[in-house]
Amino acid sequence: MNAHLDHVIDEALALIPQERSAVLLALLDSLEGSDESAVSNAWAAEIAQRKADLRSGVANAVPWAQARARLTTL
Repeated sequence: MNAHLDHVIDEALALIPQERSAVLLALLDSLEGSDESAVSNAWAAEIAQRKADLRSGVANAVPWAQARARLTTL
């Protein structure tokens, strides 16, 4: 990801849950009418990259309880 996208995501995560939900719905609505296979292909590529990152050690998995605790402190 790029710095601008990282900033946008950080800003979105700082919102209260109801605001995050509104952002999510707006983003999903913006994808309607898009070629669904392109979206599926993008998700498949993202999953493949994350899997490769985990296997290579670039990224590390954390237990769900730890991830959840981190998300609730944002």
